[in-house]
Parts: sequence; structure tokens; C-alpha cells
Amino acid sequence: MASISRVKERAEEQSTAMNPDQQATIRMLANDLHRLNQSVMKAVEAGVSVELVRSARHHDANGNWGDLLIPVIVTQSHNG
Repeated sequence: MASISRVKERAEEQSTAMNPDQQATIRMLANDLHRLNQSVMKAVEAGVSVELVRSARHHDANGNWGDLLIPVIVTQSHNG
């Protein structure tokens, strides 16, 4: 759980050389990732396994890129 709580701090540490617009975008991404991590934990606690898989890579015209993710969900079958 310690690594999950450090998402925001790690993002801010890595954004020190960025301009203010980039820093704001990274803060928003870190917040979204924190919420995603919380949702993954809730799904696990609800009885499913969750794997996040890269579905694509988004590129811009300047050589920057980012991974796009999809969840792969595995439910456990319960034979009663």
C-alpha cells in the first residue's frame, strides 16, 4: 500500500524540470492513477482479479508517447 500512496509524491518529484502546464497535467494524471489504484483494490476485494494491459501507445507530433490501458478482469468461479 505504501507504493500506492506515493503516486502523487513520485509524480511531483519527477516533474520539477517541467513547465507549469506540464506540472498541472502530471498532477492530474497522478490523481487519476491514485483513483484507479483505489478502484483496482476495491475490485480485488469484491472477488475479481484485475490486470492492466497496454492496449495502445498514443504518440504526438513531437516524439512524446503514453501507454493506454485496458483492464483484463478474471472472476473466480464458485461451484456451489
